[in-house]
Amino acid sequence: MATRRGFIGSATGIGATALLGSAASPSFADVPPPEAGGAAEAVSQQTARSSMLAVNAGMRSNYATLKAELIKHLSPVVVVQNDAKGGRFTLVTKDGQESANPVSETFELAKSIAHVPLGIFSVIASYLADKIPNLPNANRIDPHDLVMVAFNDDKSTAWIPPLQAYATRLATARRQLASAGLPPALATSCGNILTAGLKFISTSVAAKTFDMASFEAFSGSVYPDIRVNMEHASQAQIKGVQDIMKTWRTKVGEAAWADLYCVVLSQWTTSVLNQNTIILKDCMNAAKVATHLIDLPGLETPADPVFTALDNLARIVQDNVAAEMVFPKDTKVADALKGQQDLLSDEILNQLGKGTALLAAPSYNTVASGVCPVPH
Repeated sequence: MATRRGFIGSATGIGATALLGSAASPSFADVPPPEAGGAAEAVSQQTARSSMLAVNAGMRSNYATLKAELIKHLSPVVVVQNDAKGGRFTLVTKDGQESANPVSETFELAKSIAHVPLGIFSVIASYLADKIPNLPNANRIDPHDLVMVAFNDDKSTAWIPPLQAYATRLATARRQLASAGLPPALATSCGNILTAGLKFISTSVAAKTFDMASFEAFSGSVYPDIRVNMEHASQAQIKGVQDIMKTWRTKVGEAAWADLYCVVLSQWTTSVLNQNTIILKDCMNAAKVATHLIDLPGLETPADPVFTALDNLARIVQDNVAAEMVFPKDTKVADALKGQQDLLSDEILNQLGKGTALLAAPSYNTVASGVCPVPH
């Protein structure tokens, strides 16, 4: 997540309130220095240290005040909350906000059935034997990870009831599939996945056993059908996102659109090459994608996704300006303040003898930095 960390905590623009023109406290120059040769104020060490820490507390307060006010002036911004429907998009302008789920239901339907193998795995995983059998991909499975996942007794049959309950859902979807109005190719692939899933469950329940080899045989057999579902889901998402972005571009106007920020909230597991980030890249001003297309991976969906996005964006925007003014003599450190690095990272690496990792320029996501690595 593109937020500041380390010794600056949740605030980075040192003196940012004064730097950017907000009402400020008297400057250091206004405070008379101690008389030459005068004795230092006699206080305890703890009191002295507390007064030092109070300086940073004041910075944090000033920084938070600036950020809260800056949020009101962020425009235009598109906030994307990734969800099961392909993403909820919100356009933020000086005139207000509007939201939409622009991706057609085909996206969600195709992904729902493609998730069948994962749904079955989630039931049986904890009952797997914790020894890796002789499988083609055996060397790609971490033995310790398997031990932690396979935490139940592999001789137990407690997996049967929940697997049968899941089979009931698969069977209902299979019976009613013809009435879903899907494109022929998608209907066929969905039918194949559901049928194969039901067969695996039926065979495993009858035998009261399963293993990694039998599950991988099932999941491997439906992989071509899963690829078909992925193709239809991707087509639906690309069209939906591109259509809403074209609509909003017309509404906002070319001049304002050139400065558009896009903030994509996602889970960590999908934050690199996130599907919406890839699509949005081509809908923005190419010259600003590297700094204006921002991925914010998190652990859970925030209670107020739009506010969370704007709060983080305000932090980024004010740091972009503060960086150049706080560190006018060191552009590398300024770039670190603008980007995702901790300002202490370079010094720590030097002290550990590991060289430097300072970025030449800020970049908030991996997709925007170059050509899309996904083959087309």
